[in-house]
This record gives sequence, structure tokens and C-alpha cells, in this order.
Amino acid sequence: MKSEKFILEAKNVIELEIEALKKLKKSINKSFKDAVIKISKCQSKIIFCGVGKSGLIASKIAATFASVGTPSFNLAASEASHGDLGMISKKDILVLISYSGETNELKNIIQYANRNKILLIGMVSKKESILYKASDIKLLIPQVKEAGGIVPTSSTTTQLALGDALAISVMKFKKFGKQDFKKLHPAGSLGAQLRTVEDIMLTGNKIPFVQEYLGMKTALKILTNKKLGFLLIQNKKKETKGIITDGQIRRFSEKKENLHKMKVGQIMTKNPISIEKDSLAVKALALMNENKITSLCVFNKKNKKKTIGILHIHNILQSNIS
Repeated sequence: MKSEKFILEAKNVIELEIEALKKLKKSINKSFKDAVIKISKCQSKIIFCGVGKSGLIASKIAATFASVGTPSFNLAASEASHGDLGMISKKDILVLISYSGETNELKNIIQYANRNKILLIGMVSKKESILYKASDIKLLIPQVKEAGGIVPTSSTTTQLALGDALAISVMKFKKFGKQDFKKLHPAGSLGAQLRTVEDIMLTGNKIPFVQEYLGMKTALKILTNKKLGFLLIQNKKKETKGIITDGQIRRFSEKKENLHKMKVGQIMTKNPISIEKDSLAVKALALMNENKITSLCVFNKKNKKKTIGILHIHNILQSNIS
């Protein structure tokens, strides 16, 4: 094949798969809705299984479901008849994926599901098949033309797309949101971007609170001990009134010789910039950059006057948030 024909062949493959997806889109019906509701209300596990390329698709779909809050795993069809059928309980939902619906490795699994009254969802392309007839919910995938004529390509693309559609629909039905996603992806880059200010802020004794009438001589010792480069000033009601930074102190000391004789309330910057605890940490970083500061006061929206935590630029950087 001449090199220029490779590009044409690639476009032909993609065009075939696009046409397959268009057929799949038209085929979505009430059975899809039934599958979403049953999966969403399942109190146990969703088990996906397929053979060959369909088995690889089953593995990916199971991983997608698990990542959005639906306990799922992939069952190897070849191992099922050698003891792994014991992994399936009567409360589980079994999703079998097969283009033909006649694959030998699936027959024992189908019989086991029917015999034990395990809900069976079949993702299959042939109505005459054993899988289609045995399924409680039938997700009929349109028969499509494979790229190259023999290799599962367009068919596996439609299987994957249907699995993604199921996963996202179940996620929406269960109202699985960003905060839920974050809990299941604590180490990923996306999980890091979904962290809130509350997740990484400093609290309790780590907050460098001082009273507004405290002398600067004592305040400077606290500033040194806390090692954060700033102090938060409170009144008697424990409301945050201002902030003093080490840079601000240096600039002030250059102009005044009697710094140690002053009270913190006399040199503080009033109404420090703050952020609500449920805000995303990336928003806090943007606020710091916008105002050219390295720390923020954190408040609960029920009471903006009281600081419940502090967020330093180092906390953000250590959490791989950018």
C-alpha cells in the first residue's frame, strides 16, 4: 500500500465507526432506561463479562462504573466455569457483552444466572442468540460493518459507547457529583483539582491568632514561632479584624523606630482577604495570584467574620494543585 493510502484507510475506519455510533444512537430505547434504573438501585455489585475483545470492553466499562461510585468488576469468562461463578451473588446484576450472543464461554454463565434468578442484562447484536433470549433486559446493539471486514472494530466501539452511556446515566441518576468523584480519586490529577479549601487548610493551634491589643514585642515572638509569615488579629468576640505579615512589619519598621511599643491593631491590615471553606482549592490559588498574596483566611458561610482555618500557598503547592 502506498503511503498516501494510509491516511485514506484511516479515515475510512473512522467513518465506519462513526456510522456505527449513529446507528447505536438511534437504537437507544426503553430497555436502556430499564437497565439504568435497575443498576442504580442495585444494592450489591455490577458484574461485567465478555469474551475476547468484548471481554476487554467489559473490563473498561467495569472500571468506569467503579470510578463513578457503582461497585463493579470484570469477570473473566474463561475462569467462570472453573470456580469463579462463585463470585456472583443473587443480589448482583450480571452484564454479558457479546456481538453474536452465542459464544461458548458465556453459555454456562447464562445458565447459572437464569438458574439462580440473577438479573441478566445482555449487550448483544443478534436477536436469535442465546444471550438475547435469556436476558432479562435486552440491550440490542445494531449490527455494523467492521473495519477491515474481519477484526472487531466498529462493534467494540459501539459496545464501549453503550457502556459509557450506561455509566454516565447511572451516575446522573444517583446524583454522583464532583465531591463524590474526588473521594474515589484522591491520588489523581483530577482529584487534586477537585480538592476544596477545607481539605488542605490549617486549623486549630496552627492558626496564628493574636488579640488586637497585644503588644508587637510579644506578637513578633509568636510570628517567629508559628513560622507562617503572618498573624491574624481577633477581637474579644473572636472575629477576625485584620492581618499582619512579616513583609508588612519590615516595611513599617523602616519608617518607625518604636515598633515594639505599638499594638498589633495599630499596624494591621483590616479585613483580610478570605475564602469560603467549600470553595475549590484552585479557586483559592487564583485568588492569591490575583491579589499577589500567599495566604487566605477561611470562613464558614454561616459566619464570615470568624476564621476557622488558614490556607497558605505552600499547602496548595504540596497538594499538586495548579
